[in-house]
Amino acid sequence: MPDTELELARFVRGEMDPAKFPHRDHVRLGFEMLRRHSFVETALHYSQGLQRMTARSGKPEAFHQTVTIAFLSLIAERMQSGSYDDFEAFIQANDDLVSKGTLGRWYSPGRLGLEAAHRTFVLPDPVR
Repeated sequence: MPDTELELARFVRGEMDPAKFPHRDHVRLGFEMLRRHSFVETALHYSQGLQRMTARSGKPEAFHQTVTIAFLSLIAERMQSGSYDDFEAFIQANDDLVSKGTLGRWYSPGRLGLEAAHRTFVLPDPVR
């Protein structure tokens, strides 16, 4: 298997070290999973991988379902709006995804801070 395939397998099993897994790598593996699987399959396996990883690190509360699904949604939508040969081409065209603060365009800190937002996906703040 190519290195990416091994890395994806390790991720899904929750074997990645959270201390050595920066946000950019979260985006990269989301991109790679979405290249190989449907959005629904990716959402399931990506979420399970993160939950395993946070549990193994002794910090299961670090998993955040809303942030996970919202970022996967952005990645999937952006992938559909262009043709990208690899992650480097994708991230060059979508460099805002490297910032964790990107979701602030749709979510207030209070909304993301809800306990429910950690456990399940919550929609963005209502438009007023």
